[in-house]
Amino acid sequence: MENIYDVIIIGGGPGGLSAAIYAGRARMKTLLIEKAFAGGQIAITAEVENYPGSIEHESGASLTERMVAQTVRFGVEKVYETVEAVELEGPVKTVKTSEGSYQAKSVIIATGAYPRLIGCPGEKELTGKGVSYCATCDGAFFTDLEVYVVGGGDTAVEEALFLTRFARKVTIIHRRDELRAAKYLQEQARAHDKIEFMWNSVVTEVKGDGVVEAMVVENINTGERQEILADEDDGTFGVFVFVGLVPNSKLFEGTINMQDGYIITDEDMRTNMDGVYAVGDIRVKTLRQVVTAAADGAIAAIMVDKYISGH
Repeated sequence: MENIYDVIIIGGGPGGLSAAIYAGRARMKTLLIEKAFAGGQIAITAEVENYPGSIEHESGASLTERMVAQTVRFGVEKVYETVEAVELEGPVKTVKTSEGSYQAKSVIIATGAYPRLIGCPGEKELTGKGVSYCATCDGAFFTDLEVYVVGGGDTAVEEALFLTRFARKVTIIHRRDELRAAKYLQEQARAHDKIEFMWNSVVTEVKGDGVVEAMVVENINTGERQEILADEDDGTFGVFVFVGLVPNSKLFEGTINMQDGYIITDEDMRTNMDGVYAVGDIRVKTLRQVVTAAADGAIAAIMVDKYISGH
């Protein structure tokens, strides 16, 4: 059993890092596997204002850098490899990566979910510079500015209503001629004096030098295109994209119980598989934020410790 870890954590976002900190601090033999860079989505966020204790001008990168430093302090091992297969049944779990194979008594899944993109030119380049996928995270940065919300479902309308707290005007861009959101949300949006609509429309390009300065919107019925420019006094505007999330759960299909691709857990982060836990954006939950992911990770690590010790 010498080469078997107490816990393998798959994913190095805030949920995975929090789990690693708690597991390492509990003196468990811990391996964190991350395919690219630690931090997950938050690592590319320009400024983080809503995480408790965030310092002035805290960035996602600086916040996760300190989390990573804590994992090092507590002796957590890390590898940057792509997980290709998992075997989660039985007392010893196996995680196979692009570079090799690892075994552990337990596994914490922290693979997250990523926003579905519009897929237009300029979107990726201007993400975090005017293009956002989180109104709660970035809404305050657009105080007294104009913002555009792309999407027509519950999340898009809820976030549009939230953005009215900050923006002077919110325009919902939807590819259909009516919203898909729940009726009560539609009613609230239509009644709000700050919210306007662009129907049968899609964003085909986002433009800007360092920040969003313009975008091209096409009417899917007529093919007519219009370029929307930032107000001269503002210099920029916000583009908030809510066309769905894609959970990173393909590896676990057929093994772990899911709902719409998200892993189902109890309040202690347990899945239906003995010794397997899930944390953060990958699991079924109401709020997907750094603070909730970190809480999930802490709970999972504590439960793993109890599971291994038999308590």
